[in-house]
Amino acid sequence: MRLELIRGAAAAMCAIAILSALAGCARPVGDLGRAAPSVLHDEVMPAVGRFRAAADGEPVSDFNLTDQEREMHDRVWRFLVAPHAKDWFYDTAVELQRTRLTRETDLAFSPDRYYEHLRSERYASSRVRYQTVASDIGHDLATIPATFVAICRVIEVDRQRAIAVGNVRLGAPDSSQQVAARKWENERRIDWFVRALGYRYDSYSTALDRLLVETPHEEARIVDLRLEEMEVYVRRARARDFCGGAGAGFIAKDAPLPSRLQTQVYVPEPVVRK
Repeated sequence: MRLELIRGAAAAMCAIAILSALAGCARPVGDLGRAAPSVLHDEVMPAVGRFRAAADGEPVSDFNLTDQEREMHDRVWRFLVAPHAKDWFYDTAVELQRTRLTRETDLAFSPDRYYEHLRSERYASSRVRYQTVASDIGHDLATIPATFVAICRVIEVDRQRAIAVGNVRLGAPDSSQQVAARKWENERRIDWFVRALGYRYDSYSTALDRLLVETPHEEARIVDLRLEEMEVYVRRARARDFCGGAGAGFIAKDAPLPSRLQTQVYVPEPVVRK
């Protein structure tokens, strides 16, 4: 017991030291928004994070990542950060959570940050803010189906592991614990994606509501339509329906919520007479 306390204290001190040294250190981003290779972010921080997690009693798997798990991590990460929006997505906190240096911190994220980012940007026209929101949602919609497929494949990998570990001739003596730990890690990453997708939807929705009051324009209709499309995926993610029709042709069983624009009154553009 004393040894465990010492190890836990050492892990906590090490994590605190890393947190202090890496404050404001988000994961570097390379071409096309992909995570850039980094020894610090790919090796050092995850190693310390695993030590912290084990000291706190969290499951930690020593299994190598499968190709399916690696792809899922890469695709999910795109929804955990937003480099185009100057940290409205708490990129630094995300990196500390990703490497397990901290527990879940995204539970307290505020959806107001995206709107504040839009509001602070000096656009030539107030219509451009709507176009920006529509574009950001469009980029998400373009990558959600492939992310669902990647998650579905990892769920299948975990299912196959559970079957294989039942054969006592396979694997090491601690295989059952390792399989359970990796399944816990994968489910935790999937849960994070579900929360992140919901947070993006809430952020976009909050921005639209605020913009409708601040600078009403008919461009809001495009944003609202894309939000309705995104809402389908949010509901599916929350229901853990990743494997049933993740393609673009998926049609929700439930009808979308009534549009917030049905009673919206737009200020007509002034007529410029020559």
